[in-house]
Amino acid sequence: MEKLTIKDIDVKGKKCLVRCDFNVPVKSGKITDETRIMGALPTIKYLMEQGAKVILCSHLGRPFNIFNATIDRKKIKPADAEKTDDQLRQETMEKCSLEIVANRLNELLDNKVTFVNDVVGEEAEKAVNACKEGECVLLQNLRFYKEETKNDQAFAEKLARFGDVYVSDAFGTVHRAHASTAGVVQYGYIKTAVAGFLIEKELNVMGKAIEEPRRPFVAILGGAKVSDKIGVISNLIEKVDTLIIGGGMAYTFFKAKGWNVGNSLCELDKVDLANDLMEKAKAKGVNLLLPIDTVCADKFDNDANRMVSAGGVPDNWEGVDIGPETVKLFTNALKGAQTIVWNGPMGVFEMPNFAVGTKAIAAALAESDAITIIGGGDSAAAVTQLGFASKMTHISTGGGASLELLEGKVLPGIECLNNK
Repeated sequence: MEKLTIKDIDVKGKKCLVRCDFNVPVKSGKITDETRIMGALPTIKYLMEQGAKVILCSHLGRPFNIFNATIDRKKIKPADAEKTDDQLRQETMEKCSLEIVANRLNELLDNKVTFVNDVVGEEAEKAVNACKEGECVLLQNLRFYKEETKNDQAFAEKLARFGDVYVSDAFGTVHRAHASTAGVVQYGYIKTAVAGFLIEKELNVMGKAIEEPRRPFVAILGGAKVSDKIGVISNLIEKVDTLIIGGGMAYTFFKAKGWNVGNSLCELDKVDLANDLMEKAKAKGVNLLLPIDTVCADKFDNDANRMVSAGGVPDNWEGVDIGPETVKLFTNALKGAQTIVWNGPMGVFEMPNFAVGTKAIAAALAESDAITIIGGGDSAAAVTQLGFASKMTHISTGGGASLELLEGKVLPGIECLNNK
């Protein structure tokens, strides 16, 4: 169902608790990619301009729960075993604090953002109460509390006290039922829950492409494992005209067809499933395409010896990319398509010598007149690294969330929003 957005309600004078995705990469004390910050700005600016009191919350990295009494030492790396809890907390604070995001936001929002080194305690409460219309408060990293990912009801209640309205704008987290993504609404503490502009775009573009696609509709799936995308494949077979499968997951299908896979990644326990999926595609009249030749390497290294093998993979070699004939097959299948969804690289694209297939697919999408949607994660990273991002219709901001949307699953962080 269509969800209410921030434009559907009056926010003036109201405290808007906004779940953002500020999980940005940080190296040597600097943000190395601001895409997620820039993606959040339209929603934040709109709320400020409308006179809302904007309370921002997010996570950053996978920190220890430093605001709890004890640290789970089962999760500590061996190199850190001798460090005290206080040392670990301090290092976590330095590495995962959202203060660096607050500093950047202040540069972008005329110093109207107050950062508070707390989430639900007294310091946070004071900052929220002092927030004026058209200003922002950014709370500290939500995951400094273990209660966040556990969707703890008491924690969700404390967080919900900071909002008259809940605004969901972190698509990368909506597939998780955490306190900040679902609990604040799920437990009934905030009655008005709406989508921000980022969520609205994801639902409009990806949702419509899947449910009401312009045809021919082609889906390209890559990545490592069939098991990661069983639901996606099954759901898309019901919707697409052509399904292209590449990447490491293709070798399980090779095995199902009786082809040799050498040392390639292959899930032997999913071979029967691969057969079932191919039969299902055939029964539905879906054109399911697998690689017809493979770039093989004698070891997992960019400088490994390479060869191209038609069909299967020779013994003691492993498949690392689609071959030149497969590139022709796949790119020809994209010609004339009106909707193309891509999730997962065609090979080990992190290694330049094995990125040829992924780059060829990205180039074909960039030249296409179709609606082109990149389903987050490695695909988004590949398109960005290869310089084709600006040529795509939409690049999803959520890897796991976009996969579950493609799979047809209910996303807790979307389901909890008010329907129009």
